[in-house]
Amino acid sequence: MPITEQQLLQILPNAGRQAGVFVPALNTAMSRYGIVGTVRVAAFIAQVGHESGQLRWVREIWGPTAQQAGYEGRADLGNTQKGDGSKYRGRGLIQITGRANYAACGEALGLDLISNPELLELPQYAAMSAAWFWSTKGLNTMADQGQFEKITRRINGGLNGLDDRQALYDKALKVLA
Repeated sequence: MPITEQQLLQILPNAGRQAGVFVPALNTAMSRYGIVGTVRVAAFIAQVGHESGQLRWVREIWGPTAQQAGYEGRADLGNTQKGDGSKYRGRGLIQITGRANYAACGEALGLDLISNPELLELPQYAAMSAAWFWSTKGLNTMADQGQFEKITRRINGGLNGLDDRQALYDKALKVLA
């Protein structure tokens, strides 16, 4: 059952007008990657809601901070060329980061994200890249098993923002029930 704009705004009240922009993109992406049923949808919306500041950001805000400066030259992200750190900064509703991840995501979605990384800032691709990431990391299974902290670690690398993510998840479960 697709999520409605009204439901999305109940879960992510700060999304404002972006909710209407993202509803069709989210529904298409969730359908394509099997993010269906209350538990999966609630977990996905909570995570993308946190990662994107409730759908307000689709591009990592660039300082660069010390952490962001560290993206440069990181082989594990495939950042092999000068400028890759900034060029392949986090984009999409679940921040796809690094040349290698852009290449894999682009291949899966049929997009040239190496030449056009900013495509992940468009609502349809911001949502689709998040659902692709969710699927490739096996997060539907974790959602089914109620492993919300494990999902957070898989997305974030740690438990940053866990209280906010959990609050969004609890709200989403109520709204979507």
